[in-house]
Amino acid sequence: MPTAPDIRARRREAILEILERRPVARQSDFVSLLRAKGVAATQSSVSRDLRELGIAKVGDGYAQLQAEAPLTEADLPEGFVRDARTAGANLTVIHTATGAAARVALELDRSNWNEIVGTISGDDTIFVATRNATEQKQLLSKLRSLMD
Repeated sequence: MPTAPDIRARRREAILEILERRPVARQSDFVSLLRAKGVAATQSSVSRDLRELGIAKVGDGYAQLQAEAPLTEADLPEGFVRDARTAGANLTVIHTATGAAARVALELDRSNWNEIVGTISGDDTIFVATRNATEQKQLLSKLRSLMD
């Protein structure tokens, strides 16, 4: 009998196989496609798997994001980041295109920029915490260089 880690590993492998073969627009599509392959899945398990695999909604579908390379303009497609401004000594607010905040926040989290303590994203807004005002200024400088 398969264990929970075995089931999770098989589900994640199947998710990656699905993404290699076709675009997927919704998490419910993943659930249906997984079940058609005989892989048990719920929307919540798929959501958790996507997050842990580094797969995010990009435009009209899901894509696996790569974390190995440093964050560049190419990681933030044109128009994704619209504005960045301070909100106190260590909080930066980033406005993005509608629906792009999660992808941008994930890229920021994976950037390994020392200035970033953490991010919280909504649909088109991201809050980025830094340790102090100096690091906040460094972060804003990096963000603005990516937006130019």
